[in-house]
Amino acid sequence: MPHHQQLHQAGYALLRQAIPTQWLDELRRLFEAGVKPSEDWPVPRARDWRHAQLDGAAAVQAVCRLPQVLAAVGALIGERFFLYQVEGRAPVAGGGHQRLHRDLSAQRPGDTVGVMVYLDDYGPDNGATRIVPCSHRPAPDAPPFDFSDESRSVQLSGRAGDALVFDVDLVHAGSLNASGAPRRALLIGYAADPLYAVFEETAHLRGVQMDTQQRFEPSDYPFTTP
Repeated sequence: MPHHQQLHQAGYALLRQAIPTQWLDELRRLFEAGVKPSEDWPVPRARDWRHAQLDGAAAVQAVCRLPQVLAAVGALIGERFFLYQVEGRAPVAGGGHQRLHRDLSAQRPGDTVGVMVYLDDYGPDNGATRIVPCSHRPAPDAPPFDFSDESRSVQLSGRAGDALVFDVDLVHAGSLNASGAPRRALLIGYAADPLYAVFEETAHLRGVQMDTQQRFEPSDYPFTTP
């Protein structure tokens, strides 16, 4: 795991094999059982992705509370935070390409963090995530980011059980699933405690079914080097 300062500088941490291997089969089963077509969500979803509603499953909630994950999330947010969403996503064969983008913090830089937990091995052939390291805090005099410029983007690759923790202002994107091989993932969202009311207002539009009232303190999950 990167040092605290390196984490803030890079804007992300790729936690290798953060998810116990013995959990993966059950998580994949829950993903498949929870897949819903676009029109069955409160707001229709992109049709080149499969979307799974699985936030009520105990195994999924356990992933969201893994100490290693919470430590990296807490280090990025830097204050009391909560879990506001988790769902499954997977690019379909021939789909999944996204333009580079930022998800954007809700009110201030660093108040929202995303985590992508990979349930399958991932790489350039099956739509692995692209990121632009250190792109989340541009200098005040920096020109606007050119989201069509891929020269600084890095395409991740790794194994099922890895977890990407990232500041939502980090430039990133999904990629084309050219091979059609599965690239299922859990997409998890955490936010600083003052944002609770903001996220609760839109929870029904995002299909959230879980209880989001638990709070986490960064001091309870210290972020340290191995």
